[in-house]
Amino acid sequence: MIIRHLLSLPPAILLLLSCYTPIILAADGFNCVFNIDTTKFDLSSLNNEHKITRSRSTPPSTMVDSLTFNICDHLTIQGEVAEIDRCPSDTRVCLTKINQKQEQEDRIVAVIPLGDGLNVNLTKLSSPAGLSITMYGRPYPSGSDNAKDQTFNLKLICDENASDPKFVSYDGSLAEVEWTNPAACGSEVGDGSDNDSGNEGDSKGDEEEESVGSGIGWFFLVILLAFIAYFVLGAYHNYTTYGATGMDLIPHRDFWQEVPYMMSDVVSHLCSSARPRRSSNRGGYIAV
Repeated sequence: MIIRHLLSLPPAILLLLSCYTPIILAADGFNCVFNIDTTKFDLSSLNNEHKITRSRSTPPSTMVDSLTFNICDHLTIQGEVAEIDRCPSDTRVCLTKINQKQEQEDRIVAVIPLGDGLNVNLTKLSSPAGLSITMYGRPYPSGSDNAKDQTFNLKLICDENASDPKFVSYDGSLAEVEWTNPAACGSEVGDGSDNDSGNEGDSKGDEEEESVGSGIGWFFLVILLAFIAYFVLGAYHNYTTYGATGMDLIPHRDFWQEVPYMMSDVVSHLCSSARPRRSSNRGGYIAV
């Protein structure tokens, strides 16, 4: 169902969505070790079945929502529970609604598969740091005109101290759970200890090159500003003192007019000094 909805979207929308949220559509199910950008997440420590509940008073009875999930693997089939009272075997998130009434046996009134691990959205969170995992399940009730697509969202918050999962809400379509766990912190890819020294040396070399380059740039910038200030202030002095205009505004004009000739003389002298001298092969005779 989710794949069909995604494929029906225009290509431009799909490209835009892929820029913001990595979408994993795996035929063999979601893998709990993955990368988002430069951050690696390993959720293998969460590979276990977790059960959380919430109760709602509905006099004369109480409605209990029991949510069982394992984001890394399919839920274990409980043989003692009738097949009609449990989720399918490929389910990773199952919500069971139980009606409790005094002096009566508990009665299962709904079994809702919220996620199967095949269709998963991952989002890296920044404030607070962590990870958002969204799994999609089958429409419920199946075969009904009023069926709603079922979704499970697990918000993993990065913290050194782990807490128990918290059942936040379920609105008939979306179940939300929050969980504080160090596994949500992730680690930067390529920051291993083996490469620390090499990376540190490279970074120092880059810093030194950048420092040298920036120093030379500042030197030439100062020279350029000094020349500009020289000509601007000199022109202002010639204008206010002598009333000069045009070429006469140039400070020390006669000197700058001679610069091309002086450069020409210097170049000619260097060329004549570098030109090899011809030796005379006259056999020792001297012209009379």
